[in-house]
Amino acid sequence: MATKIGRREFMSKSARLGVSAVLGERILSGLADGPQTAWAKAAVDVAVVSGTDQAAMTAKAVGLVGGIGSFVPKNARVVLMPNVQSKNPGTFTKPEILRSVIRMCKNAGAKEVACLSYLGQPNWDGTGLAQVIQEEGAVLKLVPREDANFKIVPVPNAAALKEAMVMNEFHNYDVFINMPITKDHAGTKFTGTMKNLMGLNSPTCNRSRFHLPNWQTDPVAIEHLETCIVDLNTVIKPALNIVDATEIIRTNGPMGPGELIKPGKIIAGVDRVAVDAYCATVLGLKGEEIIQIRKAWERKLGEMDLNKVKVAEAKA
Repeated sequence: MATKIGRREFMSKSARLGVSAVLGERILSGLADGPQTAWAKAAVDVAVVSGTDQAAMTAKAVGLVGGIGSFVPKNARVVLMPNVQSKNPGTFTKPEILRSVIRMCKNAGAKEVACLSYLGQPNWDGTGLAQVIQEEGAVLKLVPREDANFKIVPVPNAAALKEAMVMNEFHNYDVFINMPITKDHAGTKFTGTMKNLMGLNSPTCNRSRFHLPNWQTDPVAIEHLETCIVDLNTVIKPALNIVDATEIIRTNGPMGPGELIKPGKIIAGVDRVAVDAYCATVLGLKGEEIIQIRKAWERKLGEMDLNKVKVAEAKA
């Protein structure tokens, strides 16, 4: 297991070795708190920006939590994970949000900006995200679904998921920026930052280990699914979370079509639990009502009490 290093030591080593050599697998957090999050301290824990210009909203939200330079060192290889699960309105991360993040990463001096996915090209084309990736000079890497393309990652102190199976390619990046859309879900009733990480895990593992029979209706199966989500989040820690809450579905998730609501917000922060707790309120829920949020708080992955974190709301 990699040892933790502080910012001063990190910056010194980075100058001598190059950032990729220092960070390496630290985007796996069981390999836990990588330096890309260790120094990213800001006065704001959760930034909420409202408006209609999605690019400007994204840039402002990131600025409020410290600015992209706090998360993306020069010459870093950055992996982004927008949600492309469905092309129905309110189910996927908006293209202009992705465009804004790619541009910010490149302006920060990123060596490479890529999106990884085991979902096929039609998902990326149908959502408009593939076009943005091409136009902005980023890379789209589609990973075949076979288990050989995923690496077994033990989950220490697992409550349900003893082993994750994370994309081999993911291990080649230095900084991970998580970019979900918050929305309804048929089983858990909520999708946010933590649920989005299943997009890095083998679809075979997701289907066979996360989903028990009747996972949409059986309370035991639903709790198992949510517990597996939390277990997965103990071994992968994004440097930054940027959530699309501009136009989202609150019924018939995660694929839709469903009832559309238009909160017109983008939410950013390092603390996944706090960000998800805020996103829950956008859907008319309370963080403590969502099993995965409550369990993640119990496992000390973050703070779910929004009275204990600094939430900054702004307009763009």
